[in-house]
Amino acid sequence: MSRNRFTSAALAALLIAPVSASADDAADAMVQDALPIMYHSCASVVEQGHGDEAFVYDVVEKMTAVSLYNRQIDITVFSDSDADEARLHAAFVEALKAGCSADQNALLAGVVDNAVKAALGL
Repeated sequence: MSRNRFTSAALAALLIAPVSASADDAADAMVQDALPIMYHSCASVVEQGHGDEAFVYDVVEKMTAVSLYNRQIDITVFSDSDADEARLHAAFVEALKAGCSADQNALLAGVVDNAVKAALGL
């Protein structure tokens, strides 16, 4: 899978993973679901996915949800239109591509977290 297909397919997670800090049970379940995949690097998620974009998408989505939850971010505050969603998605994709391009062995969760911060201007 090419890096562009990886980022394009997987990184819409920024826009579809809103998490409310008040939903403790759901948040705990989400974190527990993400823990087994937090070891991935930029390279390992693509390697383990064996070309399965849905696998890569799922990993990035879970990591994005954890990042948003940890930062207590309600993504709907940053996006109330299709144009906002497109802008945030593009910024997230670019930040993730830059982070993974800089170091393919970087821990993906850290790259995702940095991409969330960059896309939201935090």
